[in-house]
Amino acid sequence: MDQTNTKPVSKTNAGNFFEDYRVGQVIRHAVPRTATEGDRALYTALYPSRFALHSSDEFAKASGLARGPLDDLIGFHIVFGKTVPDISLNAVANLGYAECRFLAPVHPGDTLTSVSEVIGLKENSNGASGVVWVRTTGHNQTGAPVLTYVRWVMVRKRDRAAPAPETVIPKLAPAVTAGDLVVPEGLDFSTYDFELAGAPHRWSDYAVGERIDHVDRVTIEEAEHMMATRLWQNTSKVHFDATLREDGKRLIYGGHVISLARALSFNGLANAQIIAAINAGAHANPCFAGTTVRAWSEVLDAAETANPSVGALRLRLVATTAETEPFVLRDDEKRYLKGVLLDLDYWALIPK
Repeated sequence: MDQTNTKPVSKTNAGNFFEDYRVGQVIRHAVPRTATEGDRALYTALYPSRFALHSSDEFAKASGLARGPLDDLIGFHIVFGKTVPDISLNAVANLGYAECRFLAPVHPGDTLTSVSEVIGLKENSNGASGVVWVRTTGHNQTGAPVLTYVRWVMVRKRDRAAPAPETVIPKLAPAVTAGDLVVPEGLDFSTYDFELAGAPHRWSDYAVGERIDHVDRVTIEEAEHMMATRLWQNTSKVHFDATLREDGKRLIYGGHVISLARALSFNGLANAQIIAAINAGAHANPCFAGTTVRAWSEVLDAAETANPSVGALRLRLVATTAETEPFVLRDDEKRYLKGVLLDLDYWALIPK
């Protein structure tokens, strides 16, 4: 058969661009991912994370759990990574998070999948990109949801001449209510070992308005952030391809900064063992290899839970460059300071 005039059909995928999305579109993301003990070990190697509940099966058993769950952010990163080829492969930047609830612990052996619904679209005034809002849910192998969140991302257009879609900006809750926080089944902090956990401070020791400088610092290395991003199977081009930016720099995955900041928060919040929700989050400025990151927290609220041994703290976690003074977020014009990398508002569960 003569195939000289047959036009080859591309089997590769350049990813979705802004004009490919429509409100109401549901995307079932490919490649299920089974979490393993290797994820725990690599997470500990990549970030200075020391929270006892995720580090020790024996500590977890003494706290009423069958075994130590994986760090909450491991589940977040895996579920997030599944969405990248469909949502943010052609992203300029991931902009923020809202309405994130951690619904069930993730354990080694759990297989996670992700599904997203497009809930908002807005083309930018430059006509070269637009913002896409999606609500993503991660499920385990039984079909049970393990977490759900909204994020919005700036995505390039394939064709600047493509017509702009109708603008739909979703109305999002400013915070997850304390009554909607999920306390893991069986969790019991009534005999909590504060000495083994690394600090004596319990729920009642924190006051609304209190600010904590976490003191320690970590310098981000190029190889480490690329290894972490690959670990979560995050394929966004801006994290790997140095030709995509005029300055020739690879953008650090925002989740890498979240995990670094959360790990640094151990010094001052060692007993804030479980992330129960993320109320809001902004990657205020880009981060690149060579940046030294520090972190501080502010207590925004405190709440009871249905579990008498478990309290909840609403915390603002801020990651900055080492040169940026703690406890300052914005300039006189209410803009984030250039040294502010992350502004994260979340609920954590802590022994009472």
